[in-house]
Amino acid sequence: MKKNIKVCHALIALFLLNTSTIMAQEKKDSVVNVAFGTVAKKDLTGAVTTVNISELFKKNYSTYSLDNLESFVGGYTGNIWGQAGLILVDGIPRRATDVRPVEIESITVLKGADAVVLYGSSAAKGVILITTKRGAVKPLTIDVRANTGLYVPKSYPSYLKAADYMTLYNEASRNDGIAERYSQDLISKTAAGTNPYRYPDVGFFTDEYLRKAYSKSDITTEISGGNERARYYTNIGMFYNNSIVKYGEQKNNNDVGFNVRANVDMNLNKWLTASMDAVAIVNNSYQGRGDFWGASSTIRPNLFSPWVPVSMLDTANKSLQTIVNTSNHVIDGKYLLGGTSTDQTNAFADMLAAGYIKTKNRTFMFNVNVGADLSAILKGLSFKTVYGMDYTSIYSEAYQVPYAVYEPTWATINGADVITALKKYNNDGNSTNEFIGRTSYSQTMTIRSQFNYDRVFKEKHSVSAALLGWGYITQNSSDPDNNGGSGYHPIRNTNLGLRAGYDFRKKYYVDFSTALAHSTKLPSAKRDALSPSVTLSWRLSDEGFFKGVSFVDDLKISASYSSLNQDIDITNGTTDWYLYQGYYDNKGGWYQWRDGVAGGWTTGSKRGDNPNLGYIKRQEFRAGLNTSLFKGLITLDANYFQQKTEGLLTQGASTVFPSYFSNWDFSFLPYLNFNNDKRSGIDFNVGVHKKVGQVDLSLGAVGMYYTSKAAKRDEVYQDAYQYRAGKPLDAAWGYVSEGFFQDQNDITNHAKQTFGDVKPGDIKYKDVNGDGVVDGKDQVNLGHNGFAAAPFSFGLNLTAKWKHFTLFVLGSGNTGAIWFKNSAYYWVRGASKYSDVVWGRWTENNKNTATYPRLTTTSNNNNFQNSTFWMYKTDRFNLSRVQLTYDFGENVFKKSFVHGLSIYFKGDNLLVVSKERKLMETNIGTAPQFRFYNLGVKTSF
Repeated sequence: MKKNIKVCHALIALFLLNTSTIMAQEKKDSVVNVAFGTVAKKDLTGAVTTVNISELFKKNYSTYSLDNLESFVGGYTGNIWGQAGLILVDGIPRRATDVRPVEIESITVLKGADAVVLYGSSAAKGVILITTKRGAVKPLTIDVRANTGLYVPKSYPSYLKAADYMTLYNEASRNDGIAERYSQDLISKTAAGTNPYRYPDVGFFTDEYLRKAYSKSDITTEISGGNERARYYTNIGMFYNNSIVKYGEQKNNNDVGFNVRANVDMNLNKWLTASMDAVAIVNNSYQGRGDFWGASSTIRPNLFSPWVPVSMLDTANKSLQTIVNTSNHVIDGKYLLGGTSTDQTNAFADMLAAGYIKTKNRTFMFNVNVGADLSAILKGLSFKTVYGMDYTSIYSEAYQVPYAVYEPTWATINGADVITALKKYNNDGNSTNEFIGRTSYSQTMTIRSQFNYDRVFKEKHSVSAALLGWGYITQNSSDPDNNGGSGYHPIRNTNLGLRAGYDFRKKYYVDFSTALAHSTKLPSAKRDALSPSVTLSWRLSDEGFFKGVSFVDDLKISASYSSLNQDIDITNGTTDWYLYQGYYDNKGGWYQWRDGVAGGWTTGSKRGDNPNLGYIKRQEFRAGLNTSLFKGLITLDANYFQQKTEGLLTQGASTVFPSYFSNWDFSFLPYLNFNNDKRSGIDFNVGVHKKVGQVDLSLGAVGMYYTSKAAKRDEVYQDAYQYRAGKPLDAAWGYVSEGFFQDQNDITNHAKQTFGDVKPGDIKYKDVNGDGVVDGKDQVNLGHNGFAAAPFSFGLNLTAKWKHFTLFVLGSGNTGAIWFKNSAYYWVRGASKYSDVVWGRWTENNKNTATYPRLTTTSNNNNFQNSTFWMYKTDRFNLSRVQLTYDFGENVFKKSFVHGLSIYFKGDNLLVVSKERKLMETNIGTAPQFRFYNLGVKTSF
């Protein structure tokens, strides 16, 4: 009997524990992190989107915390402002790279000004709240996840081989009316490839230097659990990857990382709680010297051979063998390092002989939170305070050795190629010690205190309020690149915040928030400013007149107006902090005497004072709609926004001050709050969930369409069409191409182009203003800049579940923008490396079908201008990820200590669908883009 009672008690305890866990999960899923607090999903009033990363991670493995976030968030802040915004990890300003997705519970993107106002000046371009996992009331749980995968290159640039290059360079010489540089005999011998050391044809993207793929692996252990008094979550992880390059010292390239996170929550008594988080991150990387990728886009294939074969040295010349015997770098016992007088170092020699760099990155993050329930003083009153301290250091241990290169003199002796002499450049050096190469550090301290008041009166009047103070200071080392600089200025943000909210029966909502910002970037009289915001919401679906609309589960509309003061854009792109102050420089100008024979520097003004320089204002109106239809089949969250940014800085002041206030060596012009911008658009998140037979289908679609305008600019142009005011902020300016000049008569009868001498086969531009001259005045707005966000951006995600299988597909794209093919791959200047695009060059024989200007040995600035000739549409769709997961059923582990097992396979960056796919998938001068194929397993104990 007693045994049965004990079993009954155990079952009841287990039931209660599981019930509390389920309730905690439901509560967690229904609560959204917002500025300095949380709110129930149904009570959200601002432009806020949250993503449950811990649930998403079960079908969507990733390694970067903000990975593909734009595919889940309509109106993602980075698509409007060109930057992600302020990133807070557990309320602390931190880098997104300092937290891995496996550690994250949720990510909330605060888009609207009303949602970010409490964070003050530094949050005016949006906030991303990353919330890490925490322990729960449950038994000890251990989750282990292991992954291994391969990075496979998508494509490499296609450059001409040496013989083709020389043939076409000769054509360029003829086009310029100069003698050909390369003889036909040289071209033929190079094409034959019989002696690649005398007649070099150097390629980069070959099996000699590159692997077919490189690997990355990681393993993570999560330990969590706890009781009512204390809960814990611990994350321990490691990763390793090597490199696609396998030549020289770079074959040892690798990155190794280790991280530990410990989050602890405690109930100290009935009214006092505390939590503590500590994180340690250790990253080490090893990199052989040599800019392989940069050299791949610049070193011509016929320029020189990086190797001098010892076997081809003239045996009759004993001094040559002496050079070999005394050299520190005889590669594989077969080669000396090659070079020329103008190429005394090169990427290949660096990789073989110059040494390596070991970079060590150490990060420690700590924060402690204390919360107090003050209901004993006033029902609904609570207090919370947070202190955080983060420290990151980066330093490198380097090994660098000087080396000699040799330029051979070739001769043909008895029908064989022989090196008869070597010209030496530089000297071999000796070094056995590593040295400290680069050192830098960053330290951030954060403090926050707030009083919260939340209470419901008569079960229908909900009142909430918060009074808070928040600030942080980030101090960076004065010279992160170790270039001998001195002095630094910490980055500060300080503000007080107040929020007051009320709702009646969850039907009518009003929210008022304001922040008092303080900035040392401004004059003392202008450093404080108040940023107010008000939001109204109405749940129409609870009104009596809406009861007959059966297909609507929930419908709420919102409207807000906000006026934010920010100092993010009070910058001139340098370390100059106090732009309101004028200053003089002891090299402000140059003066002469003795009729210009002598001279010297004189002190001069470089900038004028502006004691009235103030904050930049973001004024925003938003209207939002949130609805659920057909019993949850469709959910929709949509927002219309209109923003005005006023008081952006300018120093030119062409319309304010006379021109003589500034010349080439001095300026009395101050910075002014002058320029204004406008942005407007709509963003949306749509979800569809339906079960079709045994398959659960979920489809998510997000997007944003927006327009922008330079509302006011300090500018003076001769022609009205060139004014930037009234044009899109992302306008791409360039010339209108009218094809190629076909002959000299065509050139004579056309407006004079001012970018250098032109010949038949050069690009012809439209004389837009009809003044008979083509110059900068003929540039026009050609479209939206594809380097910025496109007018329409979107993301798609699909989940299909069948029995134990889950298929997840993720995509994104954009339309409506243009850019120019203006990299060195397309703009082939002078003697630079030729890519395959030059095969379509203009000649007399193909003048009507040519796709590329005539070849020339000059820089030809005329042809290489941003214009409609080089323009292309950046429209694209990216198949970003496909992952298939299999979750083993619980019955498999009934009698085992294993509680669950999942296996998944995924592919990343699989496909780009675009007319310009080749261009978009090919990197020039940098490592290639990769597809990533990963196999992973997760098990729970």
